[in-house]
Amino acid sequence: MDQYLYWQVIAAFLIDLWIGDPKQLTHPVVLIGKAIRNMETFLRRFTFHFSERLLGIILVIIIVGSSYGLVWLILFVMNQVHLWLSLLVGAWLISTTIATKGLADEGKKLFSLLKAKELEEAKKQVGYIVSRDTDHMDESEVIRATVETIAENIVDAVISPLFYAILGGPALAMVYRAANTLDSMCGYKNERYRDFGFASARFDDLLNYIPARITGVLIVLAAWLLQLDAKKSLSIWFRDAHLHPSPNSGIPEASVAGALHIRLGGVNIYFGQPKKRAYMGDDLKPLQVEHIQQTIQLLYGVSGIFIGLYTVIFWSLYFTN
Repeated sequence: MDQYLYWQVIAAFLIDLWIGDPKQLTHPVVLIGKAIRNMETFLRRFTFHFSERLLGIILVIIIVGSSYGLVWLILFVMNQVHLWLSLLVGAWLISTTIATKGLADEGKKLFSLLKAKELEEAKKQVGYIVSRDTDHMDESEVIRATVETIAENIVDAVISPLFYAILGGPALAMVYRAANTLDSMCGYKNERYRDFGFASARFDDLLNYIPARITGVLIVLAAWLLQLDAKKSLSIWFRDAHLHPSPNSGIPEASVAGALHIRLGGVNIYFGQPKKRAYMGDDLKPLQVEHIQQTIQLLYGVSGIFIGLYTVIFWSLYFTN
């Protein structure tokens, strides 16, 4: 195993925990998002000649391929200057694909607002992290939306990018972030994106398949370490995760619901239209603001266990070679 890559991943994880996403720097995900929007506009000019599914496949190939190629080229140039410059830039690039701090900070903001009984401001704030309508929400719905989003993004914002960084360094981590951004922008099952966004959604599902199941195991372990209900976390995962429309998102949501003795899912409103999401977990406890705090603890616990296991495995293999 590559010792340089190990320290790069560790540095990236620590950079994210300490700094998060500096507002004064242009975030690579912002650039990827602009590229997706511009390329979508360009490709849709050819809908009279080609199917939308084919154009959606081309979009994925272009965005993912260019993300990989650009990161590889940047690091190649940096390496010609000095190895350490390449390593530092690579660590920063990996850190931009992770969002442990950003996810926790959003949860902490909502926790503070709800504790202060500022429901209207909390509804506005939760609207920044969910795609569902928030105007109608009461306190329990804001709590549910926050817990579901943090739980789901333990995969998308932490474990998946770290997983791909370990497998292939900064370039592969950016491939994952590009795929995830494609899904968040084009992976909708509405009239505009049902066909055009099909490849984006399926590619994201494929990349998240293994990390989501690793995350499920880690949530159970974190629940045990935090003296939550690890047994219930595991049983609800196996019982309810498949009810989620995503083949991956149901795993962290069901595991968290079991650990906290709460029920997630229910009616969500999108663009004024109610949609029923299957329930996950048992309604043993009413949703309370403290459940946001516990979900953040699980986020940190899963992140720490993953990095700890990576460290143990790396050094075990390093010293036996």
